[in-house]
Amino acid sequence: MEQNNVNVLDEISKGATMGMNAIEYVSPKVGDPQFRDVLNIEYDKYSDISKRIEQMYPKYGDKEPHEPNKMEKMMTWYGIQMNTMSDKSNSKVSELLMQGTNMGIIEGRRLINQNQDGQINDEVKQLLSDFVTMQEDSVETLKKYL
Repeated sequence: MEQNNVNVLDEISKGATMGMNAIEYVSPKVGDPQFRDVLNIEYDKYSDISKRIEQMYPKYGDKEPHEPNKMEKMMTWYGIQMNTMSDKSNSKVSELLMQGTNMGIIEGRRLINQNQDGQINDEVKQLLSDFVTMQEDSVETLKKYL
């Protein structure tokens, strides 16, 4: 069970970090101050999840939570640069962020389904649920900018 807790926390950490990185990469391209404010709020939500992981992680593991490697970060940055080269509209940025967020939702739902019946601690299960719900809410927010 302990390893399952660590694995789930690592996956949440990776997803939260990827979300923060993507927002950092697109924010300078956004000209609409209102949309930039929305992105800052979304960034803060990912940051809050990361802080919860940092507080919880020592209970389950003795290493640092998993974060995306340099190649994953580079691929995210490169994808954003290429996809916004000719179109930096709110719609395009929203679409890109929604694609990444949807991947996070899928992975989160998969983790929820794979770790039922006491396979992970209730505290970890709650964080996972909160993370998926946060991402689902983010998609709804981003839809308004398509």
